[in-house]
Amino acid sequence: MKLRRLAGAGLLAGAATLGYALFEARWYTLRRVAARVLDEGCAPIKLLHLSDMHFTAGQRRKVDWVRALAALEPDLVVVTGDNFAFGDAMETALEALEPLLAAPGAFVLGSNDYYSATVKNPLGYLCATLARRPPRRLAPPARPADLPTEQFRQVLIRAGWMDLDNSRARLELGSQKLVTDLVGLADPHVGWDKMPPPSSHRSARLVLGLVHAPYLRAIDQLAADQARLILAGHTHGGQVALPFHGALVTNSDLPPRQAAGLRRWRDSGAYLHVSAGLGTSPFAPIRLARRPEATLITLHP
Repeated sequence: MKLRRLAGAGLLAGAATLGYALFEARWYTLRRVAARVLDEGCAPIKLLHLSDMHFTAGQRRKVDWVRALAALEPDLVVVTGDNFAFGDAMETALEALEPLLAAPGAFVLGSNDYYSATVKNPLGYLCATLARRPPRRLAPPARPADLPTEQFRQVLIRAGWMDLDNSRARLELGSQKLVTDLVGLADPHVGWDKMPPPSSHRSARLVLGLVHAPYLRAIDQLAADQARLILAGHTHGGQVALPFHGALVTNSDLPPRQAAGLRRWRDSGAYLHVSAGLGTSPFAPIRLARRPEATLITLHP
């Protein structure tokens, strides 16, 4: 009888945890952080960081939530990849981003902007983290890309957003027209990253780095390129975290304690911001102790 009660209590607790994790995956939040990366005398700059939205068709609540972020009037919108899970959701992702396209923007893509979502064993991520190795070989999937990647890319480019996959760009930000260099890397998770040639002129007062997956080699390269703030996604903040412990996995070689948030990168002058993202795999639509997020980063002197 006692064993039966314990088993029943365990099942009840498991069902309650699963129910909460399904709810939390749709409990979107806007985080606000400050990064002191500007020179003295510069006016603050508002940067909106979105990542890992993983849209599927019909996610009306998420679409409306992302669209409402335009009211923040950011000086720059940065999107760090994995925007939609299946081909029929590209229009859903673009509908969500549409009001934000009026602001200056920059983006890099993730491997899940090329390849539709597939079922994966979550224990593989955990075993890889415990073994301190990347969970998958750094190579593109063997199957052909099946998402309308170029169509999505061209819509963003036509709106004036900068494609930073293995590329550089320059723009003027904020009311003071702060000269800003941006440098980005294509997704290191599948081995596509290649540092672009150095800029021929470096008169910019701010350098921002973008990458989808925060692999150590990629972050180190961007920091060595004098980026003051590096923006990444991919980790989902672990997607499932433990109270008082944090993330269990990052799906990269980044330590789990750095799975989300803003921190100084090693002994460099750069800060790294890893977004926990807004979405999940459609085959594992749960989050636990890691709410889906967008981040408004205010840059200060």
